[in-house]
Amino acid sequence: MIYADYMALKIYVSKVSDGSMKPDNINNQLSVLSSRAKFLKKNKIKPENTTLVKINYDNTDFTRYLTINEESMGEGIIRESNTMCDALVTSNFDHALLLPLADCVGAVIYDEATNVLMLSHLGRHSLEQFGGTKSIKYLVDNFNINPKNVKVWLSPAAGSENYPLTAFSGKSLHQVATEQLVASGVRVANITASTVDTTKDPSYFSHSQFLCGKRKVNGRFAVIAVNEK
Repeated sequence: MIYADYMALKIYVSKVSDGSMKPDNINNQLSVLSSRAKFLKKNKIKPENTTLVKINYDNTDFTRYLTINEESMGEGIIRESNTMCDALVTSNFDHALLLPLADCVGAVIYDEATNVLMLSHLGRHSLEQFGGTKSIKYLVDNFNINPKNVKVWLSPAAGSENYPLTAFSGKSLHQVATEQLVASGVRVANITASTVDTTKDPSYFSHSQFLCGKRKVNGRFAVIAVNEK
């Protein structure tokens, strides 16, 4: 379903019923590729026009951002990608960005004036390194955007009741992400946060709830953002 519609920008979010959007072992890679393809097709998005935001926790920097062009279309979706980053940025129409999630925040950041679209992964690790603020700074430095004009949509994420951020006095991922975005110049009125708490709504995957034995299935749902002509 479409979760937000900002002029040309469309945002789609999958659910558990759509299947996992990220493999957790070698045995379910084919099923994940199938789930991605079906979800993209359902929303009339071409897999060959889509790029995967591929997260890697085996490092110490969780604020790595990359601007991509047409040559990156299909990476991680129809062909393997070795590019690890915490956010992708495109200014091309019909170039979809796909981010698998299971508690963390997917921040869709859009500047209509420049047609710049960023899909940023804001989890605990990133927020502790001020990923919300650094995401906006990257766009300012590389595209000369005005933060006051930016629209931001925050995906379903874990709430503070079951996933408090100890480094931020027990606040939620949404709360900290919003504070960092506002500190970077984004207007509060331009930030829309999903009301879904992934730790409470079984329609969405929750990695933290799986680890504590409260979910039988581990997996990732997807956030897809695309500027459509």
